Amino acid sequence: MMIVPPLIFETERLLVKPTTIAEAPFMLQLLNSEGWLKNIGDRKVYTEEDATAYIETKLRPQIERLGYGNFTVFHKQSKLPIGTCGLYDRDGLEGIDIGFAFLPEYFGKGYGYESAQKLFEIATGILVIKPINAITTKENKASQKLLEKLGFMFIKTITLPNDNEELLFYSTQN
Repeated sequence: MMIVPPLIFETERLLVKPTTIAEAPFMLQLLNSEGWLKNIGDRKVYTEEDATAYIETKLRPQIERLGYGNFTVFHKQSKLPIGTCGLYDRDGLEGIDIGFAFLPEYFGKGYGYESAQKLFEIATGILVIKPINAITTKENKASQKLLEKLGFMFIKTITLPNDNEELLFYSTQN
């Protein structure tokens, strides 16, 4: 029997819920931020309509199929969306991949760790997904540091299908 995680979960400072089309303006901003473009890549989302289509075709299907996927991270106090954190069934990767991305003004405040740690607890404790994997670019030292703080270990370099960039592959033994 599959146990579906809470549709909305929270941490001390954050509210985390599945991404919906209501977040299209935020996703447009995030997907075109310097950090996203540099560390994740251009998803060719240039308008709100593109962002809505991206959510409907790339993000929502996995949530509907597995009960988890991409979550929007909101700051509780301001109620503003500040980033994303998710569990992804990614083509070319065995198992489930945890990922996170935040708008630049929220870097270095611990939000990535706070949201990823809670999602990791749900993945390993409630969903019993083991191991959890993660990928990042060689240049993204902040992401590498966060993954190691979460208990991930570097395993090897990999290349995803239809891509030529070598990525760092991390995993956990939990």
